Amino acid sequence: MSENNRLGVFKTYKLYVGGKFPRSESGRVYEVTDSKGAWLANAPQSSRKDARDAVVAARKAFGGWSGATAYNRGQVLYRVAEMLEGRKEQFVREVAAAEGLSKSKAAAVVDAAVDRWVWYAGWTDKIGQISGGANPVAGPFFNLSTPEPTGVVAVLAPQKSSFLGLVSVIAPVIATGNTAVVIASADAPLPALSLGEVLATSDVPGGVVNILSGATAELAAPLAAHQDVNAIDLTGAGAELAKELEIAAADNLKRVLRPQPAEADGSDASTDWLAAPGTHRLTAFLETKTVWHPTGALGAAGSSY
Repeated sequence: MSENNRLGVFKTYKLYVGGKFPRSESGRVYEVTDSKGAWLANAPQSSRKDARDAVVAARKAFGGWSGATAYNRGQVLYRVAEMLEGRKEQFVREVAAAEGLSKSKAAAVVDAAVDRWVWYAGWTDKIGQISGGANPVAGPFFNLSTPEPTGVVAVLAPQKSSFLGLVSVIAPVIATGNTAVVIASADAPLPALSLGEVLATSDVPGGVVNILSGATAELAAPLAAHQDVNAIDLTGAGAELAKELEIAAADNLKRVLRPQPAEADGSDASTDWLAAPGTHRLTAFLETKTVWHPTGALGAAGSSY
């Protein structure tokens, strides 16, 4: 059969929860269009039940992921970059359609996203050196502070930067040992859902990252109020929604990463995701554990160690 006579094989996009690819439990889908309004695909419209299931999966995965060595987490994140590199053409097409970019500009965005994974992979075993250490104290004690992951983090991905912005908010969360429940861009969820396929084949344990698509406000509300969610990143929320979610998050004292001024309208259009990310997203979801240990005296002279 000639190429011209072949029927197109349309891709079925699914959620990524607990290392599996379920449809929404509600059975709902919604149409995703490109920047010119042309139909691209039907994406699953997640429900509150899907959000709760994602939290359960993230909590189940937290012990193993946070207990892994920082070096091992770095290896896993680097593996994600390797797999993305092998699927660049697919992501270039999806990013170009989602964001209305030319092929060359979309390719630059995808390259930057791959590099961003490598950046954070290198930080996994180094962040402890800049956010912890030995503290000088008056007394015969060792005093050591070490960073530890916060737990389950709900992440509202950027609305406009469907891939580079997405990677920029997911990678630092998991690099530091947290697990994530991610709400993809409502209008451009396809790169995020495809990223789930990459994560599933990149040695990332199931449940470490869970990706939902649908209405941001509908999904964010139950996550902000969820008692088993420890932190929330409000990058993809508009100013009004962010305020509501921050109030809900206070119920169990969640850590909250507020949108930057450029993101305050929820559009993140003026955010320069290509800029060097720094370490503020790495430290945003870390707790500091400080341990005191008495020193001991050696010999009659009273010298200590």
